[in-house]
Amino acid sequence: MSLTAVVPGSFDPLTLGHLDVVRRASKIFDTVHVLVVANPDKKSMLDIATRERLTAAAIADAGLQNRVLVRTWESGLLVDYCKKIGASVLVKGVRSQTDVAYEVPMVLMNRSLADIETVFLLPNPAYSMVSSSLVRQVHALGGDVREYVPESVLQYLQRVRAVDQ
Repeated sequence: MSLTAVVPGSFDPLTLGHLDVVRRASKIFDTVHVLVVANPDKKSMLDIATRERLTAAAIADAGLQNRVLVRTWESGLLVDYCKKIGASVLVKGVRSQTDVAYEVPMVLMNRSLADIETVFLLPNPAYSMVSSSLVRQVHALGGDVREYVPESVLQYLQRVRAVDQ
């Protein structure tokens, strides 16, 4: 039996913490879909096509492209995507109790709607404080984010900064 998992997120931008979760999920599941989602509750720095492209580049650079597919989902329920591809598991990276508290209602709803299980992966301690919003803020204020993002993301952010200056 082949197990397919979905790692959803806005990935705005993808961080090394996200990539760590994807890498570890790819060791557990036969196929992993990294699903770049549009979150109507968030104002994105990057459009969804750019997030998908940067995420796919980071997955390829990490040598994970054989077991990891990068896709987008702009409308509808996450469980609808899972049903469409035959996935029975969502994988979420959680850094703290706050993340868990935020995720639990969604876990219960997803299970109720579509019998989808959710697996939480704790972060590599090196990335436990890294979030996309923190990376965006540090970058916007001129800080160096190279320790927190894959090379493809760093190069993109540096190009954008050079154009904006």
